[in-house]
Amino acid sequence: MIDMDRMDRLKRRADIASGKLLPELVLKNCKVINVFNGKIIEGNLAIDSGKIIGIGNYDAKNEIDLKGAYVAPGFIDAHMHMESTLVTPEQMSRIIVPRGTTTVVADPHEIANVLGLDGIEFMLESTEKTNLNGFFMLPSCVPAVDFESSGARLDAEKLSTFFNHPKVLGLGELMNYPGVIDGNIDMLEKMNMAKSKIIDGHGPELTGKALNAYMINGVRTEHECSTVEEMQERIGLGMYIAIREGSAARNLETLIKGVNEYNKHMCMFCTDDKNPEDILNEGHIDFNVRKAISLGMSPITAIQMATINPARCYNLRDIGAIAPGYDADLIIFNDIEQLDIFKVFKKGVCVAENKIPLFETKKSDTSKVTRTVNLDEVTSQNFKLKLKSDIVNVIRIIPNSIITESVTRRVYIDDEGNFKSSKYLDVVKIAVIERHNNTKNIGIGLVENFHLQNGAIATTISHDSHNIIVIGDSDEDMAIAVNKLREMQGGIVIASKKEVKASLALPIAGLMSEKTMEEVCEDLRKLRYEAQNTLNIPPSLEPFMTLSFMALPVIPELKITDKGYFDVKSFTFKNIEVEDLT
Repeated sequence: MIDMDRMDRLKRRADIASGKLLPELVLKNCKVINVFNGKIIEGNLAIDSGKIIGIGNYDAKNEIDLKGAYVAPGFIDAHMHMESTLVTPEQMSRIIVPRGTTTVVADPHEIANVLGLDGIEFMLESTEKTNLNGFFMLPSCVPAVDFESSGARLDAEKLSTFFNHPKVLGLGELMNYPGVIDGNIDMLEKMNMAKSKIIDGHGPELTGKALNAYMINGVRTEHECSTVEEMQERIGLGMYIAIREGSAARNLETLIKGVNEYNKHMCMFCTDDKNPEDILNEGHIDFNVRKAISLGMSPITAIQMATINPARCYNLRDIGAIAPGYDADLIIFNDIEQLDIFKVFKKGVCVAENKIPLFETKKSDTSKVTRTVNLDEVTSQNFKLKLKSDIVNVIRIIPNSIITESVTRRVYIDDEGNFKSSKYLDVVKIAVIERHNNTKNIGIGLVENFHLQNGAIATTISHDSHNIIVIGDSDEDMAIAVNKLREMQGGIVIASKKEVKASLALPIAGLMSEKTMEEVCEDLRKLRYEAQNTLNIPPSLEPFMTLSFMALPVIPELKITDKGYFDVKSFTFKNIEVEDLT
């Protein structure tokens, strides 16, 4: 049966485009950025029923004179985790849409690791209440690996519940790359389910035959490149590269050197994990574009990487360009290098001016995604680290990277053989506590290069299983911080000298707040003040996100889980003691 209403809509579009009818809106005197051919077209832009009608000599009853301003497609974040913004999708949309991001491709594996399908459903439903195109990749690795304890376990059968959802584009980042390469049946079943859609990669430092084996069954994107060599090898094999500029992981300045005329169509931008302070202070994908331009990239190329390239990668046929039939998701700015966005349109409606949203924020039902911190109170005794030797394996933090090093160090021990912090040695205790099912698992290790003194930091944000992770030079302060998290049902806490100094409650899955992003940032400001002034952590170190990644057992080299040290290169557990320094 023919849908006559749709036929009428299609005919109306054609009549408007041909000049027989007037469109609803015309943006006059534009400099339209054509992302297909890299040219700038001057003229009037006709819009009707949320769609681009055409560029040319169009008139309408409703006209806006842009006086020579530039018009570009709305930006697309090619890979991100909404949970890292620490606010709900509604609140995130309120901030990033006015900054030019009109579409995100999100992987909800943070909340899925806590709540499984209920977490995914919450993100889908919440995003529907926003002025944002929220597309999703189904989490492929819940848990990330089988060597840690998560709140849920999602196999192919469970994921199939959402696979045909209109907002689901494919399978999210395959973090269990050894499982993919070795043909793990669970991974193969998920990849087979996604064979008709997109599969995101997550294979840091893979090369040669191992990379071929990782890609052979359909992996087509990568956001974990840290060198130009990694990037070039993957592009040569047909991978789209999402160049990441987040908070803890900043790869743009390095990778931008590898973008050229021959491969630029395979490159795009993403944030992956970006905290709310950086979003408010720097921007979102607009920051990536500005930074790329400041480093010498052509503005047109940078805009292509933020629009048409991710749209093509993810088969988003209606967005990413300004041309007849595309959605009228537009950003308006005067300076093509400074990218001073002063208007944002979503499907032909002006939704933001001068970074101020013009839409109301709707609130989602959070009843199914709270009360997720389940553990007994802890004491200082839970954090004692008895050592057989003073020569130990230590996680060494690399500045501005989520990659760590495994190093050996000689440390101080007390008369009872327990590790003892010292102001003369930048090595402090770190622990991961299972918080989903009260298993009482506690993995304890040591970290170098965090520069912490006089207290502890604890958080329920520990990628990706989101157990509690705590770091400190005082067992008493570590216990106080963890117990405060238990009381708040998730968040971030700083304790020093046996008292809580600052905190941020994140009751939604232990990951997100119901507050505004501005309110969350005020709490973070207080936490950051205490981190720098009480714990002596230097401003150059992002303490909270850096801490959260110390529990990610799919990023080399050495990480900590609730079951102990995990050697990512060998994919095995590792003892804390070593026999010698050789």
